[in-house]
Amino acid sequence: MGGPQAYAARMTVVPSDTIATEAGAMPAHVWLPPAGHGPGIVLFQEIFGISPYVERRAADLAALGNVVVAPEFYWRLGASGVANGPDMLTEGLALVQRFDWEAGVRDGATAYGWLRERPEVTGAVGLVGFCFGGGLAFNVAAITDPALLVSYYGSALPGLLDLAPQVSAPSLHHFGQADSYIDGDAVARIRAAVDGPEVEFYTYPEADHAFDNADFVSYHPQASTIAWGMTEKFLRKHLPA
Repeated sequence: MGGPQAYAARMTVVPSDTIATEAGAMPAHVWLPPAGHGPGIVLFQEIFGISPYVERRAADLAALGNVVVAPEFYWRLGASGVANGPDMLTEGLALVQRFDWEAGVRDGATAYGWLRERPEVTGAVGLVGFCFGGGLAFNVAAITDPALLVSYYGSALPGLLDLAPQVSAPSLHHFGQADSYIDGDAVARIRAAVDGPEVEFYTYPEADHAFDNADFVSYHPQASTIAWGMTEKFLRKHLPA
């Protein structure tokens, strides 16, 4: 599921900043809100990396009044992401198989601390993640103190549920009821593990994995629209601009 040819179509994305880590400088992309300042959000990418979809969602979050940073979590692999196209899933999975999860968690926690210190950030900092990034953000939330966590179909969550008691931030979870990678039993286990007074959990009939990504084959417009509306409401409540 990969090989050298699988990486030929990696995207070229120019980072707008870097974040110092113990292993070197991690490229990162920053979006400012119209006011130029506000609360912060660390955006955790899908398996496809810093894609046009991630960039659009980062711009959406910034338009809501947030300072957004999207780190290049594949930087240790020499990649920012994969190109949109028929091979994007194969290429994304190949990158994930080479990904050092613990190093990625450290990078996410470092990005969280870095964003908190940015002069443009005048409020709290939350975490938002999609797919691969939904699980990574959950893990980072367990070792930091974000204002909130939003996780879209976090693919690693079934293996991270022992961390659930450590995630004290208000959290919002979205899952499709027709998810090809996370079945109904796994979603039920996740719901039970994360349940709490400040947890919102929504499922969407007929929606598959990655239903929010309009560039991917499983995009579900209705589920995407509803879920994003719930996300905006959650952010306004827990991360006011």
